Amino acid sequence: MEKVEKEGEGMESQMNQKSRTLLLVILLPILVAAAILAATWAASTFWQPRFPWMPRERPSYITRAPGDLEFFYTARTVVSTLNIVILTFLLALYLDIYRKTRSEFTIGLIIFSTALLFYALTSNPIVMWLCGFIPFGLGPFALLPELFTFAALVVLLYLSVKY
Repeated sequence: MEKVEKEGEGMESQMNQKSRTLLLVILLPILVAAAILAATWAASTFWQPRFPWMPRERPSYITRAPGDLEFFYTARTVVSTLNIVILTFLLALYLDIYRKTRSEFTIGLIIFSTALLFYALTSNPIVMWLCGFIPFGLGPFALLPELFTFAALVVLLYLSVKY
């Protein structure tokens, strides 16, 4: 009887591993597509005005910012968009885990993921641009917080999918 139960657990574990692998196979192309779209948007419209009737030259205060490169804002757009995609998958994963286990710890992970998702959404230059703001003057500090958040999210995703 014990041998039958252990075989059943092994099959369940294999199915769980297959679903996790499928999740990663789906996630990778979505991440690549999101990165390409964000980079294309940032490279083509970041310094362009929000409305077609506005002049197309940069405001004078932007050109006076020392050490401010468009590369940092383009990279920030890409990394922030990747953070949004990863956080969406993590939130879906945690909601599925909560549906199965009803664990209070999982509720904490859902709240944590939601708060980080709101952070990623509001720090994304696309959202800033849609609201009429143009970030400038930060240089490499425009990109560093997003890179640290991305590294933490990759580790969190890896651990969530592995276990």
